[in-house]
This record gives sequence, C-alpha cells and structure tokens, in this order.
Amino acid sequence: MAQGYGTVVVRRAGDVIPEVVSVSKAGPRAASDRFEMPARCPVCGSEVVRLEGEAAARCTGGLFCRAQRKQALLHFASRRAMDIEGLGEKLVDQLVDLEIVRTPADIYRLDVATLAGLERMGEKSAHNVVAAIEKSKAPTLARFVYALGIPGVGEEVAKILAKHFVGLDALLDADWAGIAEKKKEIQKENAARKRRGEAPLPPVLEGIGPELMESLRKFFSQEHNREVIAQLTSGRDAVRVRAERRPHATTNKGFSGKTFVLTGTLPSVTRDEAKDLIESRGGKVVGSVSKNTDYVDAGDDAGAKLEKAHELGVTVLDEADLRKMFEESKS
Repeated sequence: MAQGYGTVVVRRAGDVIPEVVSVSKAGPRAASDRFEMPARCPVCGSEVVRLEGEAAARCTGGLFCRAQRKQALLHFASRRAMDIEGLGEKLVDQLVDLEIVRTPADIYRLDVATLAGLERMGEKSAHNVVAAIEKSKAPTLARFVYALGIPGVGEEVAKILAKHFVGLDALLDADWAGIAEKKKEIQKENAARKRRGEAPLPPVLEGIGPELMESLRKFFSQEHNREVIAQLTSGRDAVRVRAERRPHATTNKGFSGKTFVLTGTLPSVTRDEAKDLIESRGGKVVGSVSKNTDYVDAGDDAGAKLEKAHELGVTVLDEADLRKMFEESKS
C-alpha cells in the first residue's frame, strides 16, 4: 500500500481496525516531514510528560489549560474525586462556554442566582448544586490529590501519596529528586538485607517509579497549578483538605497489616465508605479472594467471592462484625 513516498504493509486487526505491520519500502523524507512531540503544550505552555508504557503525551497544566478545561472540571467534580453531585456535563458546558468557570477554584464561588439563570437550572436545582459544593469542602488529602487530575495519578497512587506526605503542604514542598535518591538507597539496602536474611526497611512511595515522580514534579512546578491550588485552599470559600491519619498498630488492632475483600451490598454503608474506614486503620482492601486474604466482608447478594472465601477457609464478616472490629480498634 503506497503512503506518501513509502510503501507499507497493512493487515486487518480485530474487526475493522487496520494495523501497519511493516514498512516494505521507505521513501525519501525531507526534514520538514518529521514530527517532533512538543516539549510544551501549544495551548497553555505547560511542560508535556509521557509516562513509561503509555502512548499518550500529556500536558501538565490540567488545572488551567483551556484545551482541557471541561474534562478537568468534570473529573474534579466526579464521585471518586470531590463528589459534587449535580455538576455534570451539561452544566459544565454552560459554565465554561459562558466563561463563568475557568478553573476548579471558580466552582467554589458559584451562587444560587448565577446557577438559576442557566438553561435547565431552576432555583431548586441551583440550591442542590450549591449545597453539594459546600459539602465537598472537607476532602481527604487522597481525594483532593486525585481530583487535581495529575497525569498518571489515579486513586491508588493518590492514597500512597497521602499516606506518605500526610498533609498538603508537605506534598507541595516535596523534594522529588531527594525522594528518588532515598528510594534507590533503600531498594539497594533491602536487596543486601534480603541476602543476609534480615528484615527489610519500609519502602519509600512503593509503586511510584521515577517517571511518575517526574510527572508529579512537573505538575507541582507549574506556577499556574500552584496558583489554582492556593485559590482552592485559601479565602472565605476555601477547601479545607484534611490531613491523612497515620495508622498506628497499637490503636488499630485487628486492621493493621490485614487484607480485606468487600463483596455484596452492606446494609448501612457503601463499599467505598467501608474501604475508607478499613484503610484509615491500616488495613488493605483488595478486589479478589486468595489464600492471603484475612477477611471477607459480605453483604447482601454476595456471590463468587463469598463462595471462594468458604472454599479457602477465609474468615467471613458481616457489617455488624466489621463495626465491632472498628469499636475494638479504638480501645
């Protein structure tokens, strides 16, 4: 198949998507034909990052870049992030198109009158959105970090960062080069300890590699990102980011170091709420049952995971058992 000055071999991949298998004849190329990924976003000028194993190159100006504005706001307001109910796609479209909201900080300046004046937004709906915005003002550090939309930072990475830094100021002031060096030193020391049969040192930011650290460094070094974070966390309408509680083995007995699986519908708490409670006490929640699972908390309509727990002899709890463990962990 001819393409420009060269010839490529194409085959059908999957149902319809063509796949370029190889170049059978390379044609001449002028210097102007070559594409180079820009080092900075052509819209906002922020640094561009590309994480290892990913094809996409991403702008790090997510909090203020005009090209990302709508999706960044929708992510910020999503249920697993700041959880602002009612701030959906149609409303965000209007707020951005009318230039009422440019960054996440502008969300916290919205009032009932402004919202009620928009299409398909009566006064009652406007009141509900404002109430949801107010309710979102006390997120955990992990939720807040996830809401920022940092390239490569999903919920689990946000939790790792929150557990390590505890507070927002420490995260903003992080010395990423120093952390990377310390991580290498501990990895080297632990390799030596393993050979000697000694207990390892606690890892530093386990699961976060050098490429992701570089993404974090670039994101937090962007002055515009820091300005938006400052606007979010200061002033009359400030978001008060809650510092992460450090689990303590002596006050979290029954949870510290234990692995839990949640399945089925719990009577009075959601699985997300139960997961947050378990992790705040030093436990770990995973998605599948194995011989390494300590507890399975089963609600109504629990299925294959409950059966697997019985097969492996894993302790099965209901919500009452879990609540009893919570109370005992406080004593």
